[in-house]
Amino acid sequence: MAVKRIGVVGCGAMGAGIVQLGLQAGYEVVAHEINDEFLQKGLGRVKGAIEKAAAKGALSVEDKESALHRLTGVTDLQELSGCDLIIEAVPEVMSLKLDVFKKLDTLCGPETILATNTSSLSVSDIAANTSRQDKFIGLHFFNPATVMPLVEVIKTIRTEPEVFDTAFAFVKSLKKTPVVAKDNAGFIVNLLLTPFLLDAIRALQDGVASVADIDASMKLGCNHPMGPLMLADFIGLDVLVNGAKSLFEEYKEKRYAPLPLMKRMVTLGSLGLKAGKGFYDWSDPKNPKPMDL
Repeated sequence: MAVKRIGVVGCGAMGAGIVQLGLQAGYEVVAHEINDEFLQKGLGRVKGAIEKAAAKGALSVEDKESALHRLTGVTDLQELSGCDLIIEAVPEVMSLKLDVFKKLDTLCGPETILATNTSSLSVSDIAANTSRQDKFIGLHFFNPATVMPLVEVIKTIRTEPEVFDTAFAFVKSLKKTPVVAKDNAGFIVNLLLTPFLLDAIRALQDGVASVADIDASMKLGCNHPMGPLMLADFIGLDVLVNGAKSLFEEYKEKRYAPLPLMKRMVTLGSLGLKAGKGFYDWSDPKNPKPMDL
């Protein structure tokens, strides 16, 4: 299957990164958002990143102009009907994803491959609500998509081998490293990462140590690039709560259950970096200050 034109549904931080990757790899890219305000914000993020890459010499002027010429922004899903591969990157809410794919399933031709960027929801459950279960796959990019080298490629028991091979090759064309994961909750990375993050939050909740000391201990003692609580802020506590819920529902193991502290922080809007406050005060993003929780 030849992929020349890709669609990306959702042009937030993750979606914009996937759009940028597609453009830099030479694809025609159609970026979709729910309204013009969100679309212009997303396109501005993509164009700004490409301009910055060109200014640093990572892209030639010709490559920059070519990339921007191949970018189209739309607010009507119908405009994605001519894409060979469509990647959904909307918030991690099952009802939203099902609604997107129900519409795309009707609008797109039978050969269009549909992919979800879900980090924790069942790819099979999403695919089951379409008429093209054999043309459905998971492509889990990591944030920020332009920087993180890994993409989990998730196939279901119904995914056609040719569709899997096409998706795998597509990821490689983006200069990313694909790994194959079964469609179990959390796939590979979040299956292992979530309990680690929850244990750090539990340690804070139980008064074992402060935010600063928990993160410093894991950075200096285990040579991690950042502490688990700062990483949770980067991920977004709402995203982490939803992911933990999905894992707990599937495995029914206590280590995956969202903790009271994080649930209350989400209720009060302390979502992490994107909200300006979480385990850290992000008023100055270059100098985050640990919160006294």
